[in-house]
Amino acid sequence: MPDVSFPSSFSAMRRWLFPAIAAGLTCTALGVHAQGFPNKPITLVVPYGAGGPTDVQMRALAAAAAKDLGQPIVINNMPGVGGTLGPATMARAAAPNGYTVGVVVGSLFRLPHLQKVDYHPVNDFSYIIGLTGYTYGVAVSAEAPWKSLAELMADARRRPGEISVGSSGRATAGHIMIEKLALAAGVKFNFVPYKGASDMMPAMLGRHLDVWADGGFGTGVDAGKLHLLATAGDAREARWPAAPTLKELGYDVVINSPFGLAGPKGMDKAVVQVLHDAFKKAMVDPTFLKALEASSQPVMYMSSAEYSKFAAETFERERRFVQELKLKLE
Repeated sequence: MPDVSFPSSFSAMRRWLFPAIAAGLTCTALGVHAQGFPNKPITLVVPYGAGGPTDVQMRALAAAAAKDLGQPIVINNMPGVGGTLGPATMARAAAPNGYTVGVVVGSLFRLPHLQKVDYHPVNDFSYIIGLTGYTYGVAVSAEAPWKSLAELMADARRRPGEISVGSSGRATAGHIMIEKLALAAGVKFNFVPYKGASDMMPAMLGRHLDVWADGGFGTGVDAGKLHLLATAGDAREARWPAAPTLKELGYDVVINSPFGLAGPKGMDKAVVQVLHDAFKKAMVDPTFLKALEASSQPVMYMSSAEYSKFAAETFERERRFVQELKLKLE
């Protein structure tokens, strides 16, 4: 039998053609696998109570995304453990088929460095899309005696541990904000954790809680029921320009807390893409944008890849943050 050999040109062709065919088949398989998704309702786990700012925002987003997906998106409110109960439960119990996704908040990356948890914030989630970020501030009842942050701090020095301050759970950004502020000012507050803004507002209005240290204060401020003493961003909020920043008042406290959507680990990339695309389109929906505006929250879009990278970097950054500040949960 004669010796048969391929010419070099064919060898070169083989080097790029065969991998290209394989890649094409893989993409085709992913596309076929995603066909028909979704064919039933999707559950969106919201880690705070019904009626709060996050709940209102996510209901608006879900309604808009549902139009594109052709299936309803059902909200499941699961508050608790500083906003981590919902996503942690989803990651542990839900199938990675795209029919259960959840809101992931910043405390998810911080809590594992403070106590034992039953999830890994990087390895146990499929990150879908980054959405927005909370605007944090310090607010009091409109009937409270403090008209400025300086007055509140002066009273706190006179009465250490007597003024109650609330946020959406321990180890949340609001909790970190008030602890850093108290440390810088040399005061001590009585910290009270809540499940979310929907629980905090009645406590504030009933004067059972003295100080709001969290996001989600916007509707209360706009309604004249809360008085905003300061915000925690880099610059004053255009919606409430009279309120100074903590940094402006001499406190080195700046809080940013982006959040988005994720599912359990192991989700098919094609399914993640379908969800990403639908929610990205929904981010320009007027009702969703109006809900963000009520809390002065910016649109902070991140693609699935960008959000995955953000999650890994934030988890490591929070580890260093906890170690440097020697944070502990009582």
